[in-house]
Amino acid sequence: MERILVVDDDPDCQTLVGTYLEHLGYQVELASSGVEALERFEKNPHDLVISDAIMPEMDGFEFCRRLRATRAGQLVPFIFLSGQADLKARVEGHEIGGDDYLVKPFQRQEIAAKVKAALERSRRVYTEIIRLLQHTGSDSLKVPNATVSINEPEPLPLTPAEKKVFWGVVSGYTNKQISERLFISPRTVQAHLSKIFNKLQLKNRSQLVRFALERGYKPPASL
Repeated sequence: MERILVVDDDPDCQTLVGTYLEHLGYQVELASSGVEALERFEKNPHDLVISDAIMPEMDGFEFCRRLRATRAGQLVPFIFLSGQADLKARVEGHEIGGDDYLVKPFQRQEIAAKVKAALERSRRVYTEIIRLLQHTGSDSLKVPNATVSINEPEPLPLTPAEKKVFWGVVSGYTNKQISERLFISPRTVQAHLSKIFNKLQLKNRSQLVRFALERGYKPPASL
């Protein structure tokens, strides 16, 4: 289940966005300022961030700028949700690292589509990185702030079923897609995923993909 951080100093907007995303099946965490959001993200990185632009303590622009300066926050999808509709604000949002910019008031279907698209792009990025690892002929592949080794990694401490789910996540598939490919229920996929997180001391899908990437694990040709 993808984890989304919603950042807004307006409690009504927090509730509206958070409740709707939870209804769509996402796990949502709320923050009321950039300072609080940065602390929450650093403790437990999320799969996607939605942030207001104008907030007390630290606004969304500064939050995005600082998030992009961290290792875990470099590739996380970031969507601005703001009452500022002028071109200057939208351009600034994109220039400092925002992936998308949604103006209030918004339609629920629009934010759902943007979240889904951003998460899908993120999965494709990680999948392409893994694909490049499989085909590279060098000893290591450089990525921002990390050296990814492709030496033979330690065996995964997982059961055969857990390994299949592990590779499904690394390959960019959703829980539903993994369940269809393995002929098991999405609930069973999530149960395996929870055990994988516990065994590998990880907290979410993004950390799992980074774990595989940095340690040189290569997915098999098929699940």
